Amino acid sequence: MTTSSHIPPITEDDIAQFLTQTPGFFERHAEVLASVQISSPHGTRAVSLQERQAEMLREKIKGLEQRIMEMVRHGNENAAISAKVDHWTSALLQVRDPMDLPQAVVDGLRTLFDVPQAAVRVWGVAGPYIDADFTQGASEDAQAFASSLTMPFCGPNLGFEPAAWLAGEAGEPPQSLALLPLREGAIDSATPAFGLLVLGSHDPQRFDATLGTEFLARMAELASAALMRLR
Repeated sequence: MTTSSHIPPITEDDIAQFLTQTPGFFERHAEVLASVQISSPHGTRAVSLQERQAEMLREKIKGLEQRIMEMVRHGNENAAISAKVDHWTSALLQVRDPMDLPQAVVDGLRTLFDVPQAAVRVWGVAGPYIDADFTQGASEDAQAFASSLTMPFCGPNLGFEPAAWLAGEAGEPPQSLALLPLREGAIDSATPAFGLLVLGSHDPQRFDATLGTEFLARMAELASAALMRLR
């Protein structure tokens, strides 16, 4: 008695694998390639395989062009931001009296970066600056909170004490905040903070929690370097 072996049917994946592994097939059977007709994605008419490949190539090129334009746009935006950072840094370097530095930091953020509200508090300062306005109002809890931040905080105003430093500027509390710890060295170090820079906006999305913080971290480090003169 003979036993017939079961031969599995050929699947589309088998055909696709064969064509991929046998690139010379269509060279030997060009008439098959020419006779293939498929539906166009832009209508109900049938097109040849070559036409469909050309359409796919045009769509791919269009997608690449859009990505390039997006990269160019982001590049221009980053260049503009870098120029503003350079301007801000230059302005801080030109401040002769350290007493004027906190206001220079805040003014630069408002004018150059269009930040609606900004304030800064510094503690552990040298004797000549102990009674300055920028040293007042930061409780021990606020100072500990600043030291706990290893990166800028962005998000809604959840009643943080530092938000009150902005209240006198606009009549109503901000809806979103960016809190930038000021410390000697890198912003993500374990060194205790000696100050906190607060940015606020009535727009809930201005300092959204999903906002990238790399640029804000750079601003915090620059502000820290400038305000170290108060220590």
